Amino acid sequence: MITVETTIQLPLEKVWELWTLPVHIIHWNFASEEWHCPQAINDLQSGGILFWRMEAKDGSMGFDFSGTYDHIQPQENINFTLDDDRKVSVEFISLGKRTKVIEHFEPENQNSLALQRSGWQSILDNFKRYAENRESASI
Repeated sequence: MITVETTIQLPLEKVWELWTLPVHIIHWNFASEEWHCPQAINDLQSGGILFWRMEAKDGSMGFDFSGTYDHIQPQENINFTLDDDRKVSVEFISLGKRTKVIEHFEPENQNSLALQRSGWQSILDNFKRYAENRESASI
């Protein structure tokens, strides 16, 4: 398993909302500014599907990130299995006005472990930026 994590300067309830609602997922679910997430479907329940389309903005490449939810414990953890049978677990830990998000995922065999860790960490860092910037803009 590979683990990536970050701490967001927002309470758990807000982080959960920004992480799980498709209207927000499309704004943070990519590793760099050259990419975007034009579509997100998130049926957040055991047996529900997740489908996130990730594409290069120039149209040169893209892929579907999809799977099935195995277990949801609201505002605590999300477990799912990707369509290629890899397991992913996301933990949400309340730290008062801050929230720690920890992702554990099984690596695939096409890219190096370092590249995979870096890519997933970049998406998590993008989520942190989106969440904190969105909140500061609404104050």
